[in-house]
Formats: sequence, structure tokens, C-alpha cells
Amino acid sequence: MKLPEVRGALILDRPLADLTWLRVGGPADALFQPADLDDLRAFLAALPNDVPVFPMGVGSNLIVRDGGLRAVVVRLGRGFNAIEIDGDRIHAGAAALDAHVARKAAQAGLDLTFLRTIPGSIGGAVKMNAGCYGSYVADHLVEVQAVARTGEIVTIPAADLGFAYRSSTIPEGMIVTRATFRAGAGAPEALDAKMAEQLAKRDATQPTRDRSAGSTFRNPAGHSSTGRADDTHDLKAWKVIDDAGMRGATLGGAVMSPKHPNFLVNQGGATAADLEGLGEEVRKKVFDASGLTLEWEIMRVGDNLS
Repeated sequence: MKLPEVRGALILDRPLADLTWLRVGGPADALFQPADLDDLRAFLAALPNDVPVFPMGVGSNLIVRDGGLRAVVVRLGRGFNAIEIDGDRIHAGAAALDAHVARKAAQAGLDLTFLRTIPGSIGGAVKMNAGCYGSYVADHLVEVQAVARTGEIVTIPAADLGFAYRSSTIPEGMIVTRATFRAGAGAPEALDAKMAEQLAKRDATQPTRDRSAGSTFRNPAGHSSTGRADDTHDLKAWKVIDDAGMRGATLGGAVMSPKHPNFLVNQGGATAADLEGLGEEVRKKVFDASGLTLEWEIMRVGDNLS
């Protein structure tokens, strides 16, 4: 495959396992890390139309299958992680970490605290309409800047992104490069305290020191936990998994965390097939027990080994 000249880094046949939180997956046909926006635009404009493009963040919500990915993976880095405050607006590069955006906003007295405990970067948060504690990206997003598959820069208002629970309608191959949020005001000290409380609650209930990809399945209720005392758990993914007897279930090196059964963990030596296979077994057991069909929250891409 002949690829365009670039100023950033372009590596053929690049293994992806070390770029994902679960540490599994075969090679991509190519990995492109653009130097800046112009480098990204020029590359996409010159890339043959029949070559698939897959935008990848920090790999926090991703299983790459063991056979790898027949695409050019585009991974944004330092040229795309700036965070700027302008009045009640926060402009964040797609490669900026969610937690960093929450902290920078709090320092400026702006409340994006819901982002603090969400793993990953802003590009992925936008694509998945990430949320917790009753707040979602869709509640705060004003617009995104993106580069189309043709290399054209486009600005898309949040209202045109088709946000729903854990989803959006951002077209395949389009790469979000920046997001603009609007946030309410708050005292920096109070916002810091709120985030510290959220972190403590997360660390007490989730396997944050294990190799996971965050929540494995979407909540059947169709919304995130609110964190409030009156929050009900009957239609939470962890509860229906627990009720189906799958807390702590294993397959090869994969395990459904005993601490939080909606977390799929690589406990050492797991393959992508182990992880996805265990997830599918969980889905079957939950359906058999409750009639509910769990939907994957973790994105799974690529080919299985033949």
C-alpha cells in the first residue's frame, strides 16, 4: 500500500496492543500520528478513497481483535491536546484527556466535573457521548471541529451530532480534532472537592488498578448512574450481570471483575478473543436469566485470527 508523504509519524504494520488499555490486539495496516492539523488534512486528502481510516484515542474503550485492523489508524497527539478557556467556554483538543479538561475547567471556575472520572480523551468522549453522575457530553457541547475523509475542515454544531445514550452520528472516517464546551460557574475549591469525592467513590467501587476498558456494557436502563442516593440499580448492567452469576467469571486470561462485574479485565495473558468471548458469554447468560440483551459499550474492531 502506497501512502502519502507526511511530516508526522507513519508506521506500517504497527501492532496496537500497547496502545490500548486492555493490552491486546494485532497490527494495523498503518498508524499515522499527524504533526498538526495541516498534516492531517493533507494526508486524508491524498489518501486513496478505498483505504479505510480509523480514528483512535488513548485506547481506553477498545478491543482490537487478534488479527489486527485493515485500516490506517489515525492517532492524534501533542498537536491536538491544547485546552483553552474563553469566558464560559472551554476549547479542548481531541487528544486532551477528559480528566485534564475537567481539572483545567475547575481551575477557571467552570463545572465540567463529570469528565474527571471518565477514562480516555475528548475525541472519544464526544463520539460516545460519554457521561456519568447524570451529565453527558451532549449537555455541555457547543460544537466540534473535525476533518472529513476528503481533508476538508468542518465545524459541526452539537445539535447535528445525533447524540443518544453512548452514541453519536459522527460519520465513519471523520476525525474530531477539537471540541467546544459551555459550562456553568462554580467555586474552584468546591469543584475540586466534588471531583475528589467522585474519584474516591470510583476507586472504592471499580477495579481502577486493573487492566480494563471501563464499563463493558451499556446500562439496559438507557442512562448512566446518577450517583444520587435514590438511584436504582435494577436495570444497571452490573446488577443484571451479578444476578446472572457472572461476577468473577473467567475465560483464558479474561475475568469479569469480582469488584465490579461490568468491568472486563485482562488479568494477565488474555487475548482479544478471550475478552470478547467472555463478554459474549456474559450476554448469553444475562439474556437467559432476565430476557435482557446487553449492548457492548466497549468498541470492538478488526479481524479475528483465522
